[in-house]
Amino acid sequence: MTERILVTGGAGFIGRHLTRLLLQDGRRVRILDSLIPQVHGDAARPRDLDAEAELIVGDVRDEAVLRGALAGVDKVVHLAAEVGVGQSMYAVDRYVSVNDHGTAVLFQALIDRPVKRVVVASSMSIYGEGLYRGEDGTLHEEITRRPGKPWDPLDAQGRPLKPVPTPEGKRPALASVYAITKYVQERLTLTLAPAYGMEGVALRLWNAYGPGQALSNPYTGVLAIFAARLHNGQPPMIFEDGEQMRDFVHVDDVARAFLLALDHPQAAGGVFNIGSGEFRNVRQVATLLAEAMGRPGIAPEITDKARAGDIRHCIPDLSLARSRLGYAAARDFRDGLAELAEWVARQQAEDRVQQARRELEARGLVA
Repeated sequence: MTERILVTGGAGFIGRHLTRLLLQDGRRVRILDSLIPQVHGDAARPRDLDAEAELIVGDVRDEAVLRGALAGVDKVVHLAAEVGVGQSMYAVDRYVSVNDHGTAVLFQALIDRPVKRVVVASSMSIYGEGLYRGEDGTLHEEITRRPGKPWDPLDAQGRPLKPVPTPEGKRPALASVYAITKYVQERLTLTLAPAYGMEGVALRLWNAYGPGQALSNPYTGVLAIFAARLHNGQPPMIFEDGEQMRDFVHVDDVARAFLLALDHPQAAGGVFNIGSGEFRNVRQVATLLAEAMGRPGIAPEITDKARAGDIRHCIPDLSLARSRLGYAAARDFRDGLAELAEWVARQQAEDRVQQARRELEARGLVA
């Protein structure tokens, strides 16, 4: 019998790509999504959501709707979540309710309707600052930055620390409400799934990008935010000095990681970093995107200000995903930017970045 997969939040950016991949792999896909206006506008069904996918419009916190969505389901991918570090710092009740209460309601329903495996989307944000190495070779796990300059973390003697790939074993350092909620989602999954005879898997995702991301949502992925600004002839806005190191992973690679997590025998009970394995600073990425979009003359706006909840550097160690899942990113970054630029050129994007910045500043979350 063909497997049926429930994808909560499946009408979102990653969910649509994953749905397409699952259908190509011969699975049946049911999606539960609330289609919130901040992400989807007023669309009754996203235009690029595969027609073969069954869509149930409803809130993951609605137990009755959720129980219906779970009927006949073999496995679950739990993507439903509010996304965005900045917004989470003032929309606290909303983020905690959707992300954590929503996950609790899901597992309450799964107690009566268990499935074989649940894969949850976690986040690199749970690490806070990534792993660092000092000049003497000592590794530093717990980094607390002082507000303001110098932006880079220093050791006790005032010497700069160098970011190194962060493994899954690094202790969490939850620097934002978003990070807290993603960690709770992860721990609920890995605690409750085995307690009721299911398998749980958590994927800690780095910065996903690609066609289909919500361009008018100022709290979505950084490349989509940059693309919306450039599309409207405005400079990408970067907090601090733009030298923050990040890993940008194409959504196709993320979707393949979820497929591996759904099926691979060695995935059960595991937590895996998912990124590209290539590290770039944010200023460089903004410049490369401007070139790809045919706007090389638009330089990024460097705010020289910090945003509450942000971290300086965090790059992934992918060795566990490689050895246990056989995961490796396949998409070239420059090719991915060209694809993104081509897609953005056909879209309409409302630039709401300044509005989002004003909301943060009014609450004292930018300094």
